Amino acid sequence: MSAACTATLRDALGLGLAVGLYGAAFGAAADAAGLTTWQAMTMSLLMFTGASQFALVGVLGAGGSALAAVGSALLLGTRNTVYGVRLVPLLRPHGVLPRIATAHWVIDETTALAIAAPDRKLARLAFLVGGASIFLTWNLTTVIGALGAAALSGAALAALDAVVPAAFLALLWPRLRRSFPEAAVQRRVAVGGAVVALALTPFVPAGVQVIAAVVAVGLAGRPRPTPRPTPEQEMA
Repeated sequence: MSAACTATLRDALGLGLAVGLYGAAFGAAADAAGLTTWQAMTMSLLMFTGASQFALVGVLGAGGSALAAVGSALLLGTRNTVYGVRLVPLLRPHGVLPRIATAHWVIDETTALAIAAPDRKLARLAFLVGGASIFLTWNLTTVIGALGAAALSGAALAALDAVVPAAFLALLWPRLRRSFPEAAVQRRVAVGGAVVALALTPFVPAGVQVIAAVVAVGLAGRPRPTPRPTPEQEMA
């Protein structure tokens, strides 16, 4: 096994297990919102997109209607559509069933793992291993969180809240180092997105600031000029 393959497996499994543990916080939140353990399990199994799941139970827990809860979840889930457009040419799933299965695992973490991989083969490996580890761990810890919601409070919930940001920072950090191509551009994008997200956090529902940051960074970007071919290339 090559060093690149080993590193890809390590990152995918590490991120998958770390993020999957956050399912316990969702299970506890679902229980607090009045959902049964079976309802929480079904959401994690069929919905499987953390921000949307938290948005749905958050609205229900605050006394909102089911329609408002579903609307919030769908709004946050729109970002996965953007991820899917980016991943299709990279993963190239063939057939209806493989496409449906792949789409079910298109989330923030699997997208980041696939895009960070050095080539298409490792991108597929990172996506599959990361998706499987997150999916299995998330669903398992959802049950644990729902059944043991009373024990998840204070320091335990604070620790879980730090898992996802820490995992994303660990995944992002190599792209911010000077050795990475166009590191200066990557740093500007990261800082700009973080500023937009932090500025909106006190005013918008959870997850909306992420969508806004992506849109803001996209609008601020400039298309790269197409390099003119050299005389030798024109004659070839």
